[in-house]
Amino acid sequence: MKTKIYIIIALMATIAMGCKKTDEFLTKNPLDRLTDDTYWTSEGNVRTFAFGFYTRYFPGYAASFDLTFGGYFSGETLNDDFAPTTPTILTRTVPDKADLVKEWNFTNIRKANLFIKRVQQVPMAQEAKNNWTGVGRFFRALEYADKVKKYGDFPYYNQELTENDTEALYRPRDPRELVMDSVLADFRYAAANVRVSDGATGAQGLIVNKYVVLAFMSRVFLFEGTWQKYQENNLTKAAEYLEASKWAANELITSGAFSIAPDYRKLFNSLDLAGNPEIIMYRSYVVGVLTHALNSYNNKEPQSGVSKDAVESYLDKNGLPIAHPSSVYKGDKSIANVMADRDPRLAFTLAPTVRLNGVVANFSSSGYATHKFLNEDIRDLTEGNSNLNPTDAPVIRYAEVLLNYAEAAAELGSLTQADLDKTINRIRKRAGVNLPDLTVSGTQTLVNGMSYDDPNRDPSVSSIIWEIRRERRVELMMEGFRNDDLKRWKKYEYLDTKANPDINRGAWIKKSDYPTTTAVIEGSAPEGYIIPAPKAESQRVFDNPRVYLSPLPQDQIKLYQDNGVTLTQNAGWE
Repeated sequence: MKTKIYIIIALMATIAMGCKKTDEFLTKNPLDRLTDDTYWTSEGNVRTFAFGFYTRYFPGYAASFDLTFGGYFSGETLNDDFAPTTPTILTRTVPDKADLVKEWNFTNIRKANLFIKRVQQVPMAQEAKNNWTGVGRFFRALEYADKVKKYGDFPYYNQELTENDTEALYRPRDPRELVMDSVLADFRYAAANVRVSDGATGAQGLIVNKYVVLAFMSRVFLFEGTWQKYQENNLTKAAEYLEASKWAANELITSGAFSIAPDYRKLFNSLDLAGNPEIIMYRSYVVGVLTHALNSYNNKEPQSGVSKDAVESYLDKNGLPIAHPSSVYKGDKSIANVMADRDPRLAFTLAPTVRLNGVVANFSSSGYATHKFLNEDIRDLTEGNSNLNPTDAPVIRYAEVLLNYAEAAAELGSLTQADLDKTINRIRKRAGVNLPDLTVSGTQTLVNGMSYDDPNRDPSVSSIIWEIRRERRVELMMEGFRNDDLKRWKKYEYLDTKANPDINRGAWIKKSDYPTTTAVIEGSAPEGYIIPAPKAESQRVFDNPRVYLSPLPQDQIKLYQDNGVTLTQNAGWE
């Protein structure tokens, strides 16, 4: 089963094309004689078709040399965790043309609607039809959630259309809330009807089931609930969506099907994630069948380094922020001091040595290099290098669901100590981490019975929400969440390299200790912090909130206009 699913996905690419093209294309018989009329004859075929959605929504560590997937590198240079030499600049202009593969694209919406419709004609029990309808609605929900995240208002379709349905195809954008209400309806149907077990042998963790639906539901509606709260100031919708996120997370928690795994790094560098108690879904990689390049990147290649800002977000071993007067933090004048007496996840994430350009080939732009995803057992073997890495990738894991629950409860104003004990504190009690419990009194935080406040807390955020956000940042470091988190919290000011200079700083070094390095020290001093992006023209400035949503491409606005429809541009991009 470990190889079968992704072999089938490759096979299904041709079949799926037949289902997403026009009716004219569907009248042509492919060489293997599988057509839209003959394919939908068994549940096995339905299951196989569903696999065709997987690489779109569950990219894992992608494949080959692709390092632009939705996990480790998602928005890599557009967050405050990484300190690249050339920070990604926020969008400045409206694109002339749409990338019809990645942007203004309805292919997967049509594919999901087709799937939902065709399932009804397959000769199988009603329970099976309900299950697969739920799977189709789950994928439709994921696609629309992505579209709304990018564009806001978006045309909503819940039925299959052809290119001849001009009047239906060209229509104004539907309001964001209408689309997300439909997404919520899809998730609720899927949560009620998708099976706990698909029944395919060896498929646990590799196939969409009820638990996968619930986990993604908690993710999608945490995003949308906080977006509505902070971006739209729609507290009614915010509460509705946050309750949906909390409900989904709680359903998964009370199922008892998952628990926090004892080894943090094995979640990210294992050759086989089957049976890991924290993994709700993963992508399987196999030597000679499907491999990636992330293990090699964490070992042999130059890296975009972790920022000083990110490193300083980790607590000390007593659960206190390092800026707190009672912290046991030893300072940052050496990598050993940086890691001493800290949250152990820092050492699980960063390499124990500073890696500098001009000193080692696998240098980091900030000096702080990552090894979170490195499997040391294969690091010097063929499969540990280049694009031949077979380590499995978590797609969604239990710790994220616990974090989603805690944040949703805190944003709703209903967070209790019991909520923290079944979420954040379970994560902190992971073997090898064992941080003191986080406790709450109103909106104030306590650790070891002592009330505390982070001197560096954003004053617009309560102490308890600040600490929950910190826990999320640390636990999910470099897993592709940070950009979306800053977007939904309306905190893109954190991305400004001038307003927040610590995101353009790295390790503290003495030039005399590394005479061959080309790393730039702040102020060209003999010792100090590395500045990964020293050029003035390379700085990233956040000066317009319009960038929270992407502009609609000009060619699509004109295309709709030519068909008698006004496609309104997002605010600020007119």
